[in-house]
Formats: sequence, C-alpha cells, structure tokens
Amino acid sequence: MVIYGLERYTLRPMEDRIDRLTGLLHRFGLRARVLHGGTLRGALQFDRRTGVSHLHVLREGAIELTEGRGQVIRLNNPSALLFPRADSHRIVAGEGGAELLCAAIEFGSGDENPLLGSLPPIMCVPVTELSAMDATLGVLFAEASARRCGHSTVLDRLTEVLFVQLMRYAIEHRLVEGGVVAGLADVRLARALTAMHDDPARNWSLASLAATAGMSRSRFAARFAEIVGVPAMEYLTRWRIGVAQGLLRQGRPAKVVAQEVGYGRSSTFGRAFAHVVGATPTSWLRSIDG
Repeated sequence: MVIYGLERYTLRPMEDRIDRLTGLLHRFGLRARVLHGGTLRGALQFDRRTGVSHLHVLREGAIELTEGRGQVIRLNNPSALLFPRADSHRIVAGEGGAELLCAAIEFGSGDENPLLGSLPPIMCVPVTELSAMDATLGVLFAEASARRCGHSTVLDRLTEVLFVQLMRYAIEHRLVEGGVVAGLADVRLARALTAMHDDPARNWSLASLAATAGMSRSRFAARFAEIVGVPAMEYLTRWRIGVAQGLLRQGRPAKVVAQEVGYGRSSTFGRAFAHVVGATPTSWLRSIDG
C-alpha cells in the first residue's frame, strides 16, 4: 500500500480557474462528524463501515496507526491523514499524548463517488505544506479545546471545510496520478469532467465533451482514457448511475431518477444501472435495505 505524500510530486500551479468540486459536493452531500478533538492519551479504534471515510489531523506529538491489514504508520510531525474509503484502523498516542482531531466523513460511498474512489487507500500530507489551511486548523483546534455553546456543530462544520480544502489541495498540486482526481488536475479534461458533474442529464456525446474540453474528438478520447483510466462515455455512465444511487437512497421513484440523470426511458436506465451495479435498481435498493 502506498501512502501519498507531497514529497513525491513536483508542484505546479493550476492554469485555469474552474470550480472542480462544487458539482461533486452538491451531488453527494458532504457531512463530517468529529469523533475526537484534543489531547489523546491511549488508543482509539475505528471500525469499518460502508460509506464512511476517516480524516485524522495530528497537530502535536506522535501517533502509531495500525490499519486493517497490519501496516503500521508512525507519525511524529503534524500531518493530515485521510482514509477515503471505509477501513478499520487503530491509533495509539505516543508517550506524552498527541493533539489530534479524528472525524468520520460521509460523502457518498467510494463506489458511488468517483472522487473518493480515485484516491489511494491512505493519503498523508504534512501540515507544513497546507499553509492555506492554517486558519481553519487554528480555529478548529481552538474550538476543540474551548468547548463553548454549539461546540460539536462548529467542529463538524469546520471539519467539512478542512476536508474540502484537502481535496482542493490534492487536485491543485496533482497528488494523485490517475483517476478523476488526476483528470480534474488537467485543465482541459477538468472542463469536460466538471460539465458532466454539473449537468448529468444533458445529452452528452463524445464530440460535445471534446468541444467543452477544447480538444479534437480523437485527442480528447485518448487523453481522457489515459488520465482518468476509463473512456469518457463509460465515465459518464458511471457518474450518472452514482448520482442515481444517491437519489434512489432518498426514496425518489426510479422513473423520475432516470430523467434526472439523462435517461429518457426507464428501460434504458435499468440496463445502464445493471451494467454498472450488477443489479436492477429495485434489486439494488432491496439489497441495501437489508
């Protein structure tokens, strides 16, 4: 398992100002819940649960983290550590304790959300490289120690801000070499990806996506598959079905959902859903309900 840290990458500024995250945030509804904030003495156990990521921020001290397959990670410098997908792990504070924030992040499941799905199993970034987050971290840890009125709510909202800033940082500094995060870091591909994320119901074609990216059809198709890892139209199908899963979880009728994600007929939607998920919408809903 590779831990992605900043030192492996050459940092390059983004060439264009595109809102690469709002479409994803809108569709999957980011929610954070702080599980621990402040000084840790002893150990914390985090269990695997579908649809939950974990974010840990070490501000002072040292920790030893053992993940579910037995890999041990030792940190003695301020760091942000993200488990994008559900995974069990245990954190033990070093001698003298550690000032630590631990939070559960709900942002769709890894299968439905392409952003989480394209991140490595563990992403670790030194806090010293996160200067844009200094203000957020300062307020967050001050709030964690103060425990004033509305303490839990403020911590949760600040952690959501921190998570968005971390995702922004991963994209802007190209911390991931493949998948949608890498695609969003490519200015031309980002235009097409953001358009798909913002408007999945539009009648997209390879030609219209290439035009959005400002590329020829053949060059766009090759570049998209190379960087994102799947053909553009396959990505579009997966994105639409991921959005559909979120809407179906909310109790929306399948016929309505089909229209909202770009399928004029329920039968076409059903075939696309089965292609991606391996089950019909009705069977899938029954399986997640128990």
